[in-house]
Amino acid sequence: MIEQLNVTKIIAVNADRAWAAIRGIGGLERWFPIIDDCTVFGAGEGATRVMTLTDGAKIKDRIDLIDDQRQCLRYTRTESPFPVQSYVGTVEIRRINEADTELSWTLEIDVQEDQRDALVELLRDALTGGILGLERDMQPQLDS
Repeated sequence: MIEQLNVTKIIAVNADRAWAAIRGIGGLERWFPIIDDCTVFGAGEGATRVMTLTDGAKIKDRIDLIDDQRQCLRYTRTESPFPVQSYVGTVEIRRINEADTELSWTLEIDVQEDQRDALVELLRDALTGGILGLERDMQPQLDS
């Protein structure tokens, strides 16, 4: 069953800075508490990122689209510990004002009906945590 899941948040980060972080493909280990390591192979469209989760499981994504005009990145998950037949993610940035950005992360997954609710909850929590983690990571660091 195809399921679409979207998490959209307004974050206190300049849109150009947020887009630079997203289009950079890597760094997800700084944003997502569930990710221990994120390694990128290649650059731009066609690049691959491999993530190791805190439990040792691996995730692999292929970057399908980086659209600087629309500030949109799309990837296909080619390896995953999650019970899905397909998994496509899209991240879009929209400038609100000089200091605030709307970040929208959408997943389109093919998941079995009996596993839908638990997986959607897990992924929604992960995306929310990742977006908030990106916002924290992009905040200026104050010297103590």
